[in-house]
Amino acid sequence: MINQDFKSILDLIKAFPDEQTCINHLETLRWNGNVVSPFDASSKVYTCKGNKYRCKNTGKYFNVKTDTLFDNTKMELQKWFLAIYLVTSHKKGISSLQLGRDLSITQKSAWFMLQRIRKCFGIENNTELDTELEADETYVGGKERNKHLSKKSPHSMGRSTKEKTPVVETIERGGKVNENVVENTSSKVLTREIISNVKESASLYTDE
Repeated sequence: MINQDFKSILDLIKAFPDEQTCINHLETLRWNGNVVSPFDASSKVYTCKGNKYRCKNTGKYFNVKTDTLFDNTKMELQKWFLAIYLVTSHKKGISSLQLGRDLSITQKSAWFMLQRIRKCFGIENNTELDTELEADETYVGGKERNKHLSKKSPHSMGRSTKEKTPVVETIERGGKVNENVVENTSSKVLTREIISNVKESASLYTDE
């Protein structure tokens, strides 16, 4: 995806200082000057404004992010590139909490990006963890007060978790990370999830 070797995050930022630079790089990687419609590879393609293209045969519009891990996201490409660099640089894994802090984004956005990057690059997530571990649960989703009126959850106030996705996170201290969506955060569900991802020889630390 990013076919250059960067010695640091600063080098990456210098190489991709803005959105257009990132788009140009992706277009070179994907099409190398010969734009192909993702809807019909045999179709003629028209260039439109705003880095968009139109497939003649289907009449559909697309851009370089269509049908990629960046598809249908509003996150700027520079942060996607930084996320890819960070995730692939951490051989033992990185949590959505840490990724969110590194990119100054919400944990919800970091978790979403992390799942797409792991899937795209085939990065292992569900492995048995050992040594000293920490486990905790969180809820991924926006705050009720920040939602549009039409999207607010009925009878939900403040930090309600009613419409949020529960996620359990197990981390080796200085090692690998496992993050998995669960149906709820009851003791039964969390215990089942932790046991399935932790070796019996491990020492586990939680809030309670």
